[in-house]
Amino acid sequence: MKTGFWTGRARPLARRAAMGALLASLGGLAFAPALQAAEAYPSKPITLILPFPPGGATDVQLRALALAAQRELGQPIVIVNRPGVGGTLGPAAMAQSAAPDGYTIALIAATLFRLPHLMKVSYDPVADFSYLICLTGYTNGLVVRQDAPWKTVQDLLADARKQPGAISFGSTGRGSSGHIAMERLARAAGVQFNFIPYKGMAEETAALLGGHLMVISDPGWGALAESGKARVLATLGESRLKRWPEVPTLRELGFDLVVNSPIGLAGPKGMDPKVVKVLHDAFRKAMADPGFTRALEQNDQVPLYLSAEDYTRYAAEQTAREKVFVQELGLKLD
Repeated sequence: MKTGFWTGRARPLARRAAMGALLASLGGLAFAPALQAAEAYPSKPITLILPFPPGGATDVQLRALALAAQRELGQPIVIVNRPGVGGTLGPAAMAQSAAPDGYTIALIAATLFRLPHLMKVSYDPVADFSYLICLTGYTNGLVVRQDAPWKTVQDLLADARKQPGAISFGSTGRGSSGHIAMERLARAAGVQFNFIPYKGMAEETAALLGGHLMVISDPGWGALAESGKARVLATLGESRLKRWPEVPTLRELGFDLVVNSPIGLAGPKGMDPKVVKVLHDAFRKAMADPGFTRALEQNDQVPLYLSAEDYTRYAAEQTAREKVFVQELGLKLD
């Protein structure tokens, strides 16, 4: 009887143990593909969203970088141009709809951190992205056509005082670094400009050369100035550029205005840290590629590397700084 009692109790226990083992094994099988996918990453092409039109300086730089990075990754990197909303449309769409599997990433421009404080947006710049690596920073310039009547910034501002709102300037979207810089300059100088947003530098250049635009306040002007088709009145960095030593900075001219506009790469929130590391390491190596460095030099840019961890911290800190800055300037785009 005792033996039968213990046997009877053992059978349910054994069945429950067997069921537990089966469920555990099924759970392990369910988890296995995800684990294998992470370990095998990347196993297919990667989409890189470029939030500016083809043909601009950023397009050239990113294609050179992607070509070098795909050699490290062993998979093609497919660049998809998705311009709009000051370079935030593409990343915002990625944050909303892309899977965090590392197969969709995007270029991040500084406008992403500023725009939520200027207008209603569909994303949180801190919570909705997995930051991968910071690459470089734009070099903004104040550029006019070669036959423009203004030889200096002082000439431009003097004319703007005589004709409020008559001088048009362009930049890549409302709220972009170039847009905000010109608004700050106008306020400091007590003048008024007419702002015209564009999707990218290629469109701005065409408008400038066609006489539909008077001033550009964006990066990517190097080739235009070298060709003799445009004149650079000032640059917006900390110091004069090596290739343009004769061009003053706005700070030198008495305006406390410096534009630092870093760009980098990010994916949707929730990416596997292992996948983040694979992408970071590949693009870090690609930053040393001669094709990429040449593309930067053509636009007076230098590498501006931040690791995934540092870039994540930068995104949070810059978002907070932009909020304070926008409040002080009193700007709203809604």
